[in-house]
Amino acid sequence: MTPAYLFARRERLSAALAPSDALLVIGAGEPVPLPEGSDQTYPYRAHAEYVFAAGSECPGGVVAYDPRERAAGWRSFVPPLTEAERVWCGSQPREGEDVAGFAAWLDARKGRSIAALGAPVPGVNADAAATDAARLTYAEVRRPKDAHELDLLGRAVAATTAGFARLPDLIRPGVTERTLQIELEVAFSHAGANRTGYGTIVGAGPNAAVLHFEPSNRAVAPGDFVLVDAGAEVERYVADVTRTYVAGTPTGFQRDLHAAVRHAQENAIARCVPGAEWKQIHLATAVDLTAGLVAMGILRGRPESLVEQEVHALFFPHGLGHLVGLGVRDASGLARGRTRDPRPSLRSLRMDLPLADGFVVTVEPGLYFIPALLQDPVRRDRHRDTVNWSLVDAHLKIGGVRIEDDVLVRAGAPEVLTAGIPKALD
Repeated sequence: MTPAYLFARRERLSAALAPSDALLVIGAGEPVPLPEGSDQTYPYRAHAEYVFAAGSECPGGVVAYDPRERAAGWRSFVPPLTEAERVWCGSQPREGEDVAGFAAWLDARKGRSIAALGAPVPGVNADAAATDAARLTYAEVRRPKDAHELDLLGRAVAATTAGFARLPDLIRPGVTERTLQIELEVAFSHAGANRTGYGTIVGAGPNAAVLHFEPSNRAVAPGDFVLVDAGAEVERYVADVTRTYVAGTPTGFQRDLHAAVRHAQENAIARCVPGAEWKQIHLATAVDLTAGLVAMGILRGRPESLVEQEVHALFFPHGLGHLVGLGVRDASGLARGRTRDPRPSLRSLRMDLPLADGFVVTVEPGLYFIPALLQDPVRRDRHRDTVNWSLVDAHLKIGGVRIEDDVLVRAGAPEVLTAGIPKALD
C-alpha cells in the first residue's frame, strides 16, 4: 500500500507535470561491480529521482507514470528476489510489480513520447525535449520539503549534532585528522545515522584551506585551525555542517578571521526568506566577508567595489551554499529560463533561483589562504593595489575558516536546523 506521504508527493508531481502527455519513466540504476572480480559491488545508491518517486531504494527498480491515468497512473516495477539474494544477503521481498511486466506496460503505450529520469532503463527511447522539461519540473517539485522529508532531515541533523559534540574534547595538539574523522563518524552511527552523507572533511593547519580535503594522518599542531565539514545520512536524507576550531588559544588574527566569517554567515542566514534571490544573498555575503578583510588590513578599498573587481574570490572562491536534503546537493541548479552567470567569481555558485517556503539551504561562507590562488603572479599583479600582500604572506599557512548551517526557509524568519552545534571558536 502506498504511504500517505508518497501518495501526496505523486499527486504534486502529477499536477506539476500536466498538461504534458509524455510518459514518465524513472530508473533506480544497477549496482556497480568492483573492478577486481571479487563478487562485490560499490555501496549501492539508487538515483535520487527514483528515490523521490518510489520512497525507497531498489536495485533495478523502475517507476512509471501515465498522465492519462492521473493517480492510478503510477506504477512501481521491481526485480523479483533471486535465490542467491535470499541465501547470501538475506534479502526480503520488495513491494511492487514484477519488473518483467514493465515491457508490456510500455508496449501498450507504443508511440507515446517518453521522458526518462533517473538511471537509464533498457528498452526506453527517451524524447530529449520531454526529458529536459520533466527534469526541470521534477526539480521544482523536489525543492520544497514535505513533512516526511523534514522528519528524516531532523534525524540526520540529530545524528550530526551528536558527532560534532565529540569534537571539542578531542581537538588538541597531537591528534590526527584521521582520528577526528573516525570518532566523528562513529558518533554519527551511534546516534542513528545509516552512513555519512558525503566524504568527511577534516583539515588542520594549511589543510583547512583545501576545500575538499580528505583527512590524512597529519597531527594537529599547537594553534592550528581545524576545519571539519561533515554530515550524517538517514534514509538518504543528509545534513551538511561545517565548524572551524583552534587547537589551543586562538591568536588575534585567528579570532578576527573567524569573527568575520561568523558575522557574514549570520547576516546571510537572516536573508534566507521566501522570494530572496540566492545569487544576491551570495553577493551580499561576499561584501560582508570583504568588509571583514578590509577591517583586518588584508584588503584596501570599498568592499562593494572590491567585490565588483572580484578581489574577494581570492579568499572566498566558492558559492555560498546549495539545497540539501535528498543528497548533499539535492535539487540545486538554475531557475526556469535562466543561464549560468559568466562572471568568474560565480563559476562555483551551485544555484541561481529565488528561495521559497520549505527550501532547506546550506549557508557556508568561508575565508581561506590558498597558496595556489595567493601565490599566482598574474593575480598578484592584477590586485597589487587592493591586497596587502606582505600581510597575506605572513599568514599563508594559516589555512582557513568556514562556518556552515542547514537553514529551513520559512515565511517570517528562517529556521536554523543545525543551531544546536556551537559555532564559538573557543
